[in-house]
Amino acid sequence: MRDVFFVGDELVAGLGDPKALGWTGRVAARTLPLAPGLAFHVLAVPGETSGQMTSRWDEEALRRLGPSDAPDASRHVLFAIGRGDVLRGVSPTMTRLNIANALDRAHALGFSAMLAGPPPGRDEHNQRIAELAALCEEAAARRAVPYIDMYSPLARHEQWITDMATGRDELPQQAGYGLMAWLVLHSAWHDWLGLERTDS
Repeated sequence: MRDVFFVGDELVAGLGDPKALGWTGRVAARTLPLAPGLAFHVLAVPGETSGQMTSRWDEEALRRLGPSDAPDASRHVLFAIGRGDVLRGVSPTMTRLNIANALDRAHALGFSAMLAGPPPGRDEHNQRIAELAALCEEAAARRAVPYIDMYSPLARHEQWITDMATGRDELPQQAGYGLMAWLVLHSAWHDWLGLERTDS
């Protein structure tokens, strides 16, 4: 079994999406035709911080794994850092430590890891979210794992801004989740999973 875990907050859960897919569902739907043997798992806890994510993800993932001795067994985990640390006042030092711990634990358990940073939120939070995104990128570089920048491409994207303005609770809607999925699919996603790239 080839297992792929999406770990994160309400954005990983796809809250606010009228199609109930979120970005993870869209990414999985576009990826499965290329690799029908992949098993996708969404491990989402709305509103959590990086510390809360780090403390719970491994137990939840391990209980869902198939047999490790299967010929095609592989383990992948994409940590999607949300805005919880900004909204709940977690210090950059603690965030950096939490992300490092999550990535180190993944490595120790034989997971191939990828990291995604937070997308923009409300204007009053965006300076701190941008700083969090930069911290995430630095953490990924330190551990040599692929990074997906969700902040810079969306901060001035008209569709994203419109979607956020009409949504609620800093949640994107259909268009916003589609943009997030596009960013994942046009990152190192296919290479990370060992799949042939597509032009779409």
